[in-house]
Amino acid sequence: MLSTKLINPEIMAALAKCGHGSKVLIADGNYPLAEKTGTAKKVYLGVKAGLPTVTDVLEAIHSVCEIEAAEVMVPEDGSTPEIFAEFEKELGGMELKKLGRYEFYDACMKEKEGEAVALAISTGEKRVFANILITIGVA
Repeated sequence: MLSTKLINPEIMAALAKCGHGSKVLIADGNYPLAEKTGTAKKVYLGVKAGLPTVTDVLEAIHSVCEIEAAEVMVPEDGSTPEIFAEFEKELGGMELKKLGRYEFYDACMKEKEGEAVALAISTGEKRVFANILITIGVA
């Protein structure tokens, strides 16, 4: 039995294949995962509306991986979603790179080696703009 925060076997296996610079998308329940993640390994975790949250998954992944960068999707009106503060707190104050909606989709659909998303996780998160694209750091 695993004794880490992260116990999902699909996610653990996918992360084991990742290396420095690999990209992982943790998406809210509204994100079009099938259409906007290219050839990434896709894991659907949503149990019911609101569970698990993106921040639950981020915390679990961060417990087993170093994270060197994070990108988020920002609203067109320039507002800052409340969840961004939770992302920054979990990531030790790391600055979030802000991308527009279509720029974020493009980043998640890249197919070039070293730029493609390796793992895409759909959650039950209901908060809007609760998507984060993380880059795995050096162990």
